[in-house]
Amino acid sequence: MAEPRSRAAGAEQPQVARRGGGAAVSPGEPGPANAAAEQKGRSAAERRRECVRRSTGGPEEMSRTTSLAAEEDASRNCEMYLPAYCNPSAMEISLDSEEDMYRDAEEIEREKMLLGCKTSSSEYKPSVAPEMDIMEYCRKEWRGNTPVAKRMRKGYEAVAQKFASIRRVRGDNYCALRATLFQALSQSTQLPTWLQSEDFTKLPENLLSKYDWIKQWQLKQKLGRKMGEISDEIKEYLMLLRKKWKYISEIKGPIEKQEACDKLFKNEEEEYSLYEALKFLMLNTAIELYNDDKNGRRVPVFSWLLFARDTSSNPCQLMHNHLNQIGHSGGLEQVEMFLLAYALQYTIQVYRLYKYSTDEFITLYPNDPEEDWPVVTLITEDDRHYNIPVRMCQETKL
Repeated sequence: MAEPRSRAAGAEQPQVARRGGGAAVSPGEPGPANAAAEQKGRSAAERRRECVRRSTGGPEEMSRTTSLAAEEDASRNCEMYLPAYCNPSAMEISLDSEEDMYRDAEEIEREKMLLGCKTSSSEYKPSVAPEMDIMEYCRKEWRGNTPVAKRMRKGYEAVAQKFASIRRVRGDNYCALRATLFQALSQSTQLPTWLQSEDFTKLPENLLSKYDWIKQWQLKQKLGRKMGEISDEIKEYLMLLRKKWKYISEIKGPIEKQEACDKLFKNEEEEYSLYEALKFLMLNTAIELYNDDKNGRRVPVFSWLLFARDTSSNPCQLMHNHLNQIGHSGGLEQVEMFLLAYALQYTIQVYRLYKYSTDEFITLYPNDPEEDWPVVTLITEDDRHYNIPVRMCQETKL
């Protein structure tokens, strides 16, 4: 089977083991909730490694991931999250913000509950950080002389030929959805056709009438809902997605559009509701592809790979072992990036920095997109966490 279409860039560098392809976590297995008491005393590096460990699966993959994570930590400056401020209060604020960028939503929410307070949406820290010069970010993150650090710097230099700045995305297992949706909304000029359909908000009701197992869909840490409650709640999320997309796409000025996106991604309740909508659209797309294949219709190659896994041989397993885990105990695997692209009818272009100097450095999801699909661009260092490149260089525009 053909791999995703990619373009090579840069000189040859030593090979780096990739993160990704981890086994799924079953709904019954312990998740990040069991580690709440342990998180408080951990360093940022330890939390990052734990996040990687949770998002990967089996021991063999974990061994490769741990090796890469250890080398990354050695490559990065030991004070990579400490700005060079003399003011202790400013440093304290920066540290708090930095920690939140690498903590999942459940952990932050548990801490609020333990403290007996509820942060309002206006106080909620943005999940997409303000932009900064992309090479300045690279210099702060990758100061070592290991092969990994050298390759990352080369990768960032290549990206800097196209984009001037980067916006860091919160790493809470929603980062692939967050980065993709943020880019799609910030660039949108019209409501996608599939969002205009009258049947769009009827998806939950229609699918639940055919597939009883969807009532086990996991919504934002809440289990045991009745079928009607699930249908109504997902319908609300889909309506919110259409409302926000329509509102932002109608904003003409680029500055005003960006401000609207920033405001949306500071609203905790609305933001996570949109991710639930995206996950449900991914399930709907998976069901369509599965049925098309069973009925002898042509399907994209990634669909075979999606259902070839032992943990997702059908849409029900995909929901239980993968989609239900997104945002909780795992993020999106590569094959699920294809599914997200098909669900949104967007081409997702990703700079995979650890693949610099190979033909997979720039990867398209899907590898054979429709010509009229809009394109959003992301950056990843490991196929697990995604950030956003912004401010396309003038030469690139021309």
